[in-house]
Amino acid sequence: MGNTFGHLFRVTTWGESHGAAIGAVVDGCPPLLPLAEADIQPDLDRRAPGQSHLVTQRRESDTVRILSGVFEGRTLGTPISLMIVNEDMRPGDYREIQEKYRPSHADYTYDAKYGTRDWRGGGRTSARETAGRVAAGAIARKLLATRWGVEIVACVSKVGTLVAECDVETVTRAAVDRTPIRCPDPAAAERMIAAVEAVRKEGDSLGGVVTCALRHCPVGWGEPVFDRLEADLAKAVLSLPASKGFEIGSGFAGTDLTGRAHNDEYYMDGDRVRTRTNRSGGVQGGIANGETIYFRVAFKPTATIVREQRTVTVRHEDTTLTGRGRHDPCVLPRAVPMVEAMAALVLADHALRHEAIRPK
Repeated sequence: MGNTFGHLFRVTTWGESHGAAIGAVVDGCPPLLPLAEADIQPDLDRRAPGQSHLVTQRRESDTVRILSGVFEGRTLGTPISLMIVNEDMRPGDYREIQEKYRPSHADYTYDAKYGTRDWRGGGRTSARETAGRVAAGAIARKLLATRWGVEIVACVSKVGTLVAECDVETVTRAAVDRTPIRCPDPAAAERMIAAVEAVRKEGDSLGGVVTCALRHCPVGWGEPVFDRLEADLAKAVLSLPASKGFEIGSGFAGTDLTGRAHNDEYYMDGDRVRTRTNRSGGVQGGIANGETIYFRVAFKPTATIVREQRTVTVRHEDTTLTGRGRHDPCVLPRAVPMVEAMAALVLADHALRHEAIRPK
């Protein structure tokens, strides 16, 4: 059913947007990793609704509880169950979409596939589901940092047509979180915030791009052919709601160059093999080469807008629909921790897979 992600480090999310609770089960986390709710909550706070006027005003504390898999402050190596209670459900806001399909949402396709759907805010298709991913990703992030010293930092690098600088080698989480739009370029952030506020007042929405940097990943992580590291990263982030595009390293811009201009030449830095440039984005042949891995994810404008749009009913009759409820005028600020979480899950899985095949 597509609710589980990963091979050795496996995550299953559960719950619906306006159900009693949401959460995740993490299986395959190694034992003896120090872990408490306090390690997970900061990432959830960054994803939570209601944190600024730029995002949905749904009021959820997103307080996480660890139900299993941890004893005396350390992981047991058994499944870690995480639960987040839904506190601010208003299913009545969505009563109209019980009968009408929202444009660019999954309402119609879910009905066509399953013959039924949870119309209360979209059920499993809602971005509320990602809270479970972010909670699981926080565990993966701690494992990566503790055992291998890996750093994961994402930032908003584009909103609408506004583009910001995001240095993947130096950007910090503190710099990203200084503004509610989560852009580390202060001047660009001001323009982005103004643009989001303008479309919010008009009942419309904006999309954009999140750039993510994965630093200090050991050489060798990843697999050839079907499970290439960049392929798994692409699948991970493209499984996020509203994501529409992925590129790593030079991406599509690399097609403007010749092979000579694009190739990353090697050199020796002491006893370490390095590349003089990093147009490969830290991955070659599907395997990490030791340079910073960086990629970009495109997110479409939020589909729910407070403007009348044409649609059809569940009986396939033409009608109109005006969006109601509480929605993000721009998904980008809350997408940052989601992208980081999915990247962490991919790296944790590949790290364990790499250890499993290496001779002791």
